[in-house]
Amino acid sequence: MSHQQLLADILRSVLQIDKEFNDDTLLLGAIAEFDSMAIIAVITELEDQLGIVINDDEISAEVFESFGQLRQFVDQKQAA
Repeated sequence: MSHQQLLADILRSVLQIDKEFNDDTLLLGAIAEFDSMAIIAVITELEDQLGIVINDDEISAEVFESFGQLRQFVDQKQAA
């Protein structure tokens, strides 16, 4: 499974919505279910499923602005 598919599956599960995601899909401020608690849940799932560590100082609104930005962030974490 690609990181893009895994990320989309995590978002659907955490947000409990049936939505297709692409790089242009807006998240923060555009999806009502995507609030601060959802961000924490997404981070936790990413860390658990991908074995990455996301530090508090790496979390910003820009990272969660769109699916594409979040995917790029996850790709960078995986490459590190």
